[in-house]
Amino acid sequence: MKITLVQNAPKLNKTNLAFVLNESLTCKSDVIVFCELALNGYLLQDKLLEDAFLIDELQPLCDASKDIDIVVGGALKIEDEYFNCAFYFSKGELLNIHKKVHLPNYGMFEEARYFDSGKEFDSFATTYGEVAMLVCEDLWHPDTVKELFYKKPKIVYVLAASPARGFKDDSLEIEEQWYVLITSLALHCGTKVVFVNRVGFEDGLGFWGGSCILDSNAKILQKLPLFDEKIETIKVEI
Repeated sequence: MKITLVQNAPKLNKTNLAFVLNESLTCKSDVIVFCELALNGYLLQDKLLEDAFLIDELQPLCDASKDIDIVVGGALKIEDEYFNCAFYFSKGELLNIHKKVHLPNYGMFEEARYFDSGKEFDSFATTYGEVAMLVCEDLWHPDTVKELFYKKPKIVYVLAASPARGFKDDSLEIEEQWYVLITSLALHCGTKVVFVNRVGFEDGLGFWGGSCILDSNAKILQKLPLFDEKIETIKVEI
């Protein structure tokens, strides 16, 4: 199968939907994958109340998924609750929603102030086998890997909006930490891992990118550059 990684810098508004639709409709791939909150931008804060999507507003993505599976992050409003979600669209329908379970609320992060928490990690059947999705902080908690171990997904999509920090002379500490996490996920669960992290700046936060695909032996099949926008298609054996 062919998987396209979209490492971009989303704007802080709902116009990102047009970009996601355009890339999905013009992409010659089996699956296209965007970052955490790719539909909204990351630092929504109070804008969340007006910029979160309703389920019905996602219909254009359903329509765009008739010939390509779409994995994308966005803010979703359900009644009076707001969730940081990963969506999986396929064959013209919204196949699965993962609501971010672990909301960071420390240091530069204050997601728990604005978002409601999801309750579970699940997997679901796709054309390309059993799949699971995680959103950023979800992977920083050991119970996540334990739960996925028993579900045996063939592919885990990890959508992130990870700010750059821990600069060294020749490396980035947060990049090293993330690669430990996704490597551990691949090895413990025997799964391929598709990691997409955004780039760009929002209100003083810079995001580092470094999106990649790992096989089930934790070998990096392809890695995108740090800090630069990049769209790349990788062939993966399933």
